[in-house]
Amino acid sequence: MFERKKVSVVIPTYNEEHSIRAAIDGFFATGFVDEVVVVDNNARGNTAQEIQKTRAVHVRETEKQGYGHAIMRGLIESTGDLIIVCEGDGTFDPRDTEKFLIYSRNFDVVFGSRTSRSTVLGNAFMPESVRIGNWGMAKFLEFLHNGTVITDVGCTFRLLSRSALEKIKPLFPFSDGGGRFSPEMMIWLFRSNLRCIEIPVMYKERVGQSMYTGSVWKAARLGFFMIPLIIWYRFKKI
Repeated sequence: MFERKKVSVVIPTYNEEHSIRAAIDGFFATGFVDEVVVVDNNARGNTAQEIQKTRAVHVRETEKQGYGHAIMRGLIESTGDLIIVCEGDGTFDPRDTEKFLIYSRNFDVVFGSRTSRSTVLGNAFMPESVRIGNWGMAKFLEFLHNGTVITDVGCTFRLLSRSALEKIKPLFPFSDGGGRFSPEMMIWLFRSNLRCIEIPVMYKERVGQSMYTGSVWKAARLGFFMIPLIIWYRFKKI
């Protein structure tokens, strides 16, 4: 609970059996989080068993495979007044939740950013080429869609108010539900004329292997496929 507002956290999971439990417990340990919704998108290994050892709401999304589909399902299932989206792979620090909540007093949407060198810790996957690529793609999106200042298109850690979520829910059918969902969601929020801001978040080494990033090649490939989506939405009436 934050200033009499219920706080929900949405975590999509596919390959996080070794980190998901710590992520869930970390959010509840902040003292602000009332609900954690974990969307099990045909998760590998013992992920389901690890979720069941926690207080999280375990949602199974078995029909629609994909990062975006999992997040959208979690957003639909969440019941909070403030909804935080985050990864369950150990890269983010749940203690940053308080920063998001403080900014929620004045903004409908708070985006996280991993592109500040001072917040990238240890062996976190943020080489200079990926950092610059994220920054460049963010500026491209910001320019085309007249958005607020952003420096990172790939950071999942973000907060939405309930009213912001209700504005973008009708746009869910536009998405293919894949790995490009992060910038797609940003575009929806910008085009909905919501008050948005970006803040830096701590970024750590991932536990396990990522399906979308983890190498410069994978990150570059995903970034390349973001370009047509960003351009398409520039001319799409929504």
